[in-house]
Amino acid sequence: MIKLIAKIYATFFGVGYFPIAPGTAASFIVVILYKFFLYKLSWPLYLAAALVIYITGVVASSRYSSDLKIEDPRTVVIDEVLGQLLAVFLLEPTWALMIAGFLLFRFFDVLKPFLIKKAEKFSQGWGIMLDDIVAGLYAAIIINLYLLI
Repeated sequence: MIKLIAKIYATFFGVGYFPIAPGTAASFIVVILYKFFLYKLSWPLYLAAALVIYITGVVASSRYSSDLKIEDPRTVVIDEVLGQLLAVFLLEPTWALMIAGFLLFRFFDVLKPFLIKKAEKFSQGWGIMLDDIVAGLYAAIIINLYLLI
């Protein structure tokens, strides 16, 4: 039962099985959820939810990747969910900002510059989740610097 729950959660309720770019699909779903619903959450509640996703994501992705005997399975997308949530944190839910947050997060997640590649080296779910956290933070920093200028 725990094995099944880890699989369902790590794959973001099956989105990880999307045949083309499952991480991108998960990120897109998060952007849509943020655009229409999640932006309404107070920032403490939003960050608390992100922390819960992080902790449960580490556990679920560790378990699921261990079950598959693959270090970072393509089907694990809960990390993209968290990274994308961080990329759009506190942004006005305009299409322009949502697209910018989406594209910047995907850019950093795919290319993995500087600290992102290092974060990926942590063991099990820690590395799976941490590289996307850094990618999400990079995207958020760039968007917010742009908005300040």
